[in-house]
Amino acid sequence: MGTVTLTLEEYTRLVEMATSVPQNAAAIAVLESTPAPKRRKTSAYNRRYKAAFKKVTPRYKLKSGKWKKNGFRSAVRAAHKMAGGKK
Repeated sequence: MGTVTLTLEEYTRLVEMATSVPQNAAAIAVLESTPAPKRRKTSAYNRRYKAAFKKVTPRYKLKSGKWKKNGFRSAVRAAHKMAGGKK
């Protein structure tokens, strides 16, 4: 790999270019100051489903932690059933 040698003037010019504020800094500041959109509140059903899925998961996994064959699908169905979906 080759070596690169810079003169002191080239180095200072390079540092100035890297640290200088871009001309459109005002536009960037406006974009950064816009607030992020608000997140949706989790529903009661979603909280029940999450808890049920965590409870059911170990039954459908192997000792190594991998899912059994069709294990994820079965776990999802069992969690939905426990969470009390449609009435």
